[in-house]
Amino acid sequence: MNIDLPFHFDARGRTADTTYEDHIRDLIEQVLFTAPGERVNRPTFGGGLLQLVFAPNSMELAAATQFLVQGNLQQWLGDVIDVQAVNVEAIDSTLRVLVQYVIRRTQQPQTAQFTQQV
Repeated sequence: MNIDLPFHFDARGRTADTTYEDHIRDLIEQVLFTAPGERVNRPTFGGGLLQLVFAPNSMELAAATQFLVQGNLQQWLGDVIDVQAVNVEAIDSTLRVLVQYVIRRTQQPQTAQFTQQV
């Protein structure tokens, strides 16, 4: 069973579950949008991408962010996925993240896009 994140209950009143692929996508989203220091027992967990919406856009910032995101995903989910590419884009108050990865268990390539409005 793979727990659906964020944690919630289904129509039967039980813990909601999801497919393995969707569970991995949920884990990626948690890594990207959790601010470092937000988790009590894991102070270094998280990519802190929501802060980027307020940073000035530049090619250097975009490149640094892509390396940061890829590093976080490899650190926290490296045993589950192999990150192929990351593209981060901040436009006005919207943050878009495109992650291309391979699920290690199935060797199936996946693409996930995340959009966060602030």
